[in-house]
Amino acid sequence: MSSSASQSSRHTATWPLVKRLAGSYLLPHRASLALALFMMTLDAAATGALAKLMEPMIDDIFTQQRASALWPVAGAVFAAFVVRGIAGYLHAVLLNRVGQRIVANVQSALFGHLMQADLAYFHANPSGNLISRLVNDVSLMRNAVAECLTGIGKSTLSLLILVGVMFHQDWGLSIIAFTAFPLAAFALARIGRRLRRVSARTQHELGVFATFLGQTFQGVRHVKAYGMEGHEVRRVDGMVEKLFSLTNKGFRTSAMLTPINEVVSGIAIVTVIVYGGMQVISGANSAGSLLSFITAFMLAFDPMKKLSKLNAQLQVGLAAAERVFEVLDTQPEIVERPDAAVLPRAVHDVRFQDVHFRYDGGREALDGLDLEVPAGRMVALVGASGAGKSTVLNLIPRFYDVIGGRVMVGGHDVRDLTLASLRANIAIVSQETALFDETVRANIAYGRADASEAEIVQAARDAAAHDFIMELPDGYDTMVGEQGVKLSGGQRQRIAIARAMLKNAPVLLLDEATSALDSESERAIQEALKRLQKGRTTLVIAHRLSTIIDADRIYVLENGKVVEWGTHAELIRHGGPYSRYHALQAGFERAAAG
Repeated sequence: MSSSASQSSRHTATWPLVKRLAGSYLLPHRASLALALFMMTLDAAATGALAKLMEPMIDDIFTQQRASALWPVAGAVFAAFVVRGIAGYLHAVLLNRVGQRIVANVQSALFGHLMQADLAYFHANPSGNLISRLVNDVSLMRNAVAECLTGIGKSTLSLLILVGVMFHQDWGLSIIAFTAFPLAAFALARIGRRLRRVSARTQHELGVFATFLGQTFQGVRHVKAYGMEGHEVRRVDGMVEKLFSLTNKGFRTSAMLTPINEVVSGIAIVTVIVYGGMQVISGANSAGSLLSFITAFMLAFDPMKKLSKLNAQLQVGLAAAERVFEVLDTQPEIVERPDAAVLPRAVHDVRFQDVHFRYDGGREALDGLDLEVPAGRMVALVGASGAGKSTVLNLIPRFYDVIGGRVMVGGHDVRDLTLASLRANIAIVSQETALFDETVRANIAYGRADASEAEIVQAARDAAAHDFIMELPDGYDTMVGEQGVKLSGGQRQRIAIARAMLKNAPVLLLDEATSALDSESERAIQEALKRLQKGRTTLVIAHRLSTIIDADRIYVLENGKVVEWGTHAELIRHGGPYSRYHALQAGFERAAAG
């Protein structure tokens, strides 16, 4: 899933999108659709009957004054209205339920698909854009599908039956009345295509806007610290103005349907009045027959107008569906092989054999890397920023795939293992803590829903987090806020470490796990991590070299390659890059202490 979900330059034709929606999501609701179709047919037939009943009402009751026809015609009219009311309600409820269920299924499928996406996909597509597709686009799909399912079927059937009544009454007059409609249909089709393009651009800009808002709110501390409030307001003003322009353009485009409908209606009605009136005056037709025709014609205008508006709404919904399907059609690149093996839960070794890797379009982050983390041992990675340390950690749980060489866990190429079993053997604590707007308890137990209260508390104690948790307003039930905003950096880190401890995985990956802690907390955490590391395979990215003195092996990375490795004492004696890093850091620490 490496391609970006950016605004598509090409638009899928209407019919393939409609066919896909129908084929993939309508078929499971065949029974409800069949019953709704029957109710729509009754509704449309009752509407046609009302138009037809105008003829006996005028000719038999009003003109010939036949009293015997009064109650039967009145009863038939009342029955038609009752049938329309009941059938209209039932088919509307049935189709609305089907439409809402279809879009709910699409929304669930979209989120489920995104959860299977590669990490690279989320890096390539801003979160606001993806949220916009899940919320805004799916909402537009919901409106379009629910309204169009309910409206198009009923309006089409009503129109067909009413046109049938018109042709039954006077086929010549019907042909004359409909001469203007092909031109109107052509104009409406052009408007629909234009509206779809505008809607697609609007949804894209909404995604950009949502991304910007998310980034600004998360970085509001920096905005205020640098006095950039005015700058951010001006940026938002520009985006809001662009959205205003697009939405206004979309409304103007859809509003063009009204004058087209009214002009066509006026032409058709005048034609019917003049031509039909001349027939009645000459005696070629009765007044009742003409009124029945005019009634059917007037009633037919309502579904015709609705169909034109529904077409506009359908085009907006299809533009949203196109964006949703674009995400659903993007397949992940990190996939399991059909014969993938299950990695048993055990203390495994980790090996990199001539590993090459690069991020999209960049230079090689790892260039022929070879390293080994023996089972049950602690190995540390040291190097300047950009040396490839975090990339090494990302390749072990297979967040990315190598472009050359092999990453081995327990003697297996990670590409030959099921993702679930591989990641179940690995616990990660990163310098970037990921907490959810949930309770402290839920954040610690994330990934271990079956964990007992005693296990959660013990994990917190081991991470030196229990004491500060008990001082929170609601203890373990305290909500931590978005990204743990209600906690300090050190507190967030200790919650993340407690989560890893609770997982109790045999392979432990620590990415500068104590970087956000003060010295006192760091000492407590280091003691806890030493207990956790016993009997486990541990790979550590070190920020403070003093924390890895006891590592069984230290690898020094530069430009994606191992330039030296050994124990702390061996590397100090060697006098290479590690020795220089150590001397430099020791100098800074002495200066800070002085």
